[in-house]
Amino acid sequence: MSSTPQQFGDYHLLEKIATGGMAEVYRARAYGLAGFEKILVIKKVLPSLATDEEFIRLFIDEAKIAVRLHHVNIVQVFELDEVNGQYYMAQEYVHGLDLARLVSRAKNRGQFPIPLALYVICEVLKALSFAHERRDDDGRALRIVHCDISPQNVLVSYAGEVKITDFGISRAAFQAKSLHDVIRGKYAYMSPEQVDGKALDGRSDIFSLGIVLFELLTGRRLFKAKTRDETIARVRRAEVPSPRGYRPDVSADLEHIILKSLAARPEGRYATAAQMLEDIGVLMVREGHRGTNNDLSAFVRSVVEDERARTQRRQGQLEPSSVVVVACEAFPPPRTLSAPRKSLAQLSQEWAGLVSESGGEVWEQSDGTMLVCWVGGELRESLSTAVNVTLAMKHATQRSGYRLSAGVAPGVARLDPVSRRPGEGWELAGPFYLARWMMNLSAHRGRPLLTEVGARQMEKEHGVAVLGRISILGNRYINLYEIG
Repeated sequence: MSSTPQQFGDYHLLEKIATGGMAEVYRARAYGLAGFEKILVIKKVLPSLATDEEFIRLFIDEAKIAVRLHHVNIVQVFELDEVNGQYYMAQEYVHGLDLARLVSRAKNRGQFPIPLALYVICEVLKALSFAHERRDDDGRALRIVHCDISPQNVLVSYAGEVKITDFGISRAAFQAKSLHDVIRGKYAYMSPEQVDGKALDGRSDIFSLGIVLFELLTGRRLFKAKTRDETIARVRRAEVPSPRGYRPDVSADLEHIILKSLAARPEGRYATAAQMLEDIGVLMVREGHRGTNNDLSAFVRSVVEDERARTQRRQGQLEPSSVVVVACEAFPPPRTLSAPRKSLAQLSQEWAGLVSESGGEVWEQSDGTMLVCWVGGELRESLSTAVNVTLAMKHATQRSGYRLSAGVAPGVARLDPVSRRPGEGWELAGPFYLARWMMNLSAHRGRPLLTEVGARQMEKEHGVAVLGRISILGNRYINLYEIG
C-alpha cells in the first residue's frame, strides 16, 4: 500500500518496505528522458545514525562492495549518493518474498520440496562463487565475504529468480581492519570462526548456507536457542544432527553434502562455493531432482494463492457483495516540467469531493493517494460511475500539474454487515490488490487501467482500448484495458 508520496532527490518514494538496524528501505520510482520511469528500491541511512561515522562507513562500504558485483543472482546497486546530508543507495527491486517468509507461508503444505530447496541453494552458490572470486581492475583479489547469509537475505521473485541481498556487514580486502574486529550479523546463521571474531573467508559463507539448507529440508532450526549466549555456544560446538533423522527421504549423499558444508573447522568444509555447487548439481541429476525457475515460480504462486484461499475461508461467514475498487496516486512530473499548481493535500480534497458526489466511499487516503470503493448495487451502474469519477480525477490531477496513475477493478468481496469492511488481510486480496497493481502499472502509460471484466461492461460507454496481455505473479496472465 502506498504511503504519502515523498520527493527524495531525483526519486519519488512510494512506500516504506522495511526498517532495519541501520537503514530504512522504500519502494521508489525514478524518472528519465521521454517519460521513462523505473521502479526500484531506495535504501537510506536512518536519521538517528546520519552522524554516526562508523555506520556511514559501513553503508558506503556496502555500496562499494555490491556495485562491483554484477550478477544475475545478486541484487544490483545502481547508485550511492546523498540528499541533504542523508546517504542512500538506489537498488534493484525484486518483486517477491524473502526465503524466510516463503518457508513460513509454505509450512501448511508439508516439507519444503527437495528439488526446489536444492535449486535455491544452487542459485545462492552461484552468487557466492562470483563474489568470493571477484577481483579489482588490477587483478587483485577483493576477498569478499558476505557474512550475513540467512533466509531473510535470500530473495525469491514471483518469476522464480533467486538473489542475495544486504552486503551491509560484508568484509572485503579494501576495508579498514577495525571494521573486521566487530562481530555483526545473525548469530544463529554464523560460522564458529565468525562468532569468535576470527579471520574469515568464503568458507564462512558456505557454513551459513549449510545452515539454511539444513533448515529448509528439515523444517527445524539448527542452532537457534532461547538466549543469544546459548545460540553462540551451539554455533561454537557445531554439533549437527543427521538430517535423515528428521527427513528420511534425504539421501545419504545429500546428507554428506550438508554435513560437509557444516564442518566445525573451515578446512573440513568445501574449499569453494563452486565445489559445493558442482556436487549438488551432480546429485540432482543422479537422483532426478528437477528444479527450475519455472518450478519455483509456480510454487511461490501456489503458496501465495493458498494463503489467500485460507483467508477467504476464514471470512466465509461474511456476506458477499459486489464492489468496484479504484486505487489512484498522483505524482509530480519530471523536473524538466513546470512545478505543480496545487499541493497534494489540496488535490486529495478535490478528489474526495468528486467521490462524495458520486456516492463512493473513501476507504484509505493520504496526500496524493486514495483507495475508493463503490459497494453493492448493480455492478454495471457502479462500474460506470467509478470510471466517470476516475476520468474526472485524472482531469483534476492534470489541471493541478500532476500525473495520475489509477486502476479500476470490479469484483466481489465478503463484507461485515456492520462495519461494511472485509476481514483481516483484505488489502492484499481480490480487487483491492488488483486495483493497486494496475495503478502502479498505469504510471508508465499515463492512462487509468481497467480489467477485462470491466472493459466488457464499459466498451459501449467509454473509450476503452486494449493494452495487452500482461504477466502477473510470474506465469499468470491477464488482459488489461486503458480508459480514455
